[in-house]
Amino acid sequence: MANQHGTGYYAEKYKIPEGKPVSLRDLPTDDEDKTVNKAEGEILLKSDILKLEVLQQKLYISNRYSILIVLQAMDAGGKDSVIKHVMSGLNPQGVNVTSFKVPTHQELQHDFLWRHYIALPARGMFGIFNRSHYENVLVTRVHPEYVLNEQLPGIEKLEDIDKSFWDMRFKEINHFEKTLVENGTVILKFHLHVSKKEQKKRFLERIDDSVKNWKFSSADLKERTLWKDYRKAYEEMMEQTSREIAPWFTVPADDKWFTRLVIANIIVNELSKLDLQYPVLNPQQKIELAKAKEDLQNEG
Repeated sequence: MANQHGTGYYAEKYKIPEGKPVSLRDLPTDDEDKTVNKAEGEILLKSDILKLEVLQQKLYISNRYSILIVLQAMDAGGKDSVIKHVMSGLNPQGVNVTSFKVPTHQELQHDFLWRHYIALPARGMFGIFNRSHYENVLVTRVHPEYVLNEQLPGIEKLEDIDKSFWDMRFKEINHFEKTLVENGTVILKFHLHVSKKEQKKRFLERIDDSVKNWKFSSADLKERTLWKDYRKAYEEMMEQTSREIAPWFTVPADDKWFTRLVIANIIVNELSKLDLQYPVLNPQQKIELAKAKEDLQNEG
């Protein structure tokens, strides 16, 4: 169990290969072939959280890479749960979580990537996008009328938003991520694949539990009626933007404990490839360290 868990098994199993067609109907929302049960999974998750804590220290000290984690899902897909549980072992000073809502007036005065650029993590830091630049090829794909708010040259009516428009937008996103990777940002993109049945269950829980009432919005029900449109948008989005340098991972999201386990393991696995190390002191620094120790011991 532990050996398979630590070999990159989940990363390979749930990665969307570059250039391959994507059919979400064929991908599990609840993997029936789990290699661990819930109790075992929680133990492994704790282990990976401890590993992530060490990797964060090394990431900060090396000051060479930054980590961008992208979370996308349908409503009630479990993004907040992942952030709360998987990132619990990280030092908050080294993590910045950004939730992208409807663009503000100021944000609409810039290109669609502007607000994402300014939220990117610095070297040595983690950045988490709770929803992301991909909203611009998901929500706007289902509601193309939103694109008109961007006041783009040549885009004056819905008919102007054709296939070439979306092809260009995918191209711009790929260029954006390629630039980030070439400058030291590791991009890990997770699609939390939740079923319509599970979403209904979670919506009802939000309605029935007064503590969770604030999470529910009637607008969520309207978007639920567009489920097939969103599924199609997600499929094309991943086909066009899952690249070896920044792949998509479609993770089963009906079982939250399993979702957390898989995402934590993939993050640990991918960061371990960076070969992050603590700094090695040179001879002179070791002499100075020994002298400092001697001075401290001789105090008083």
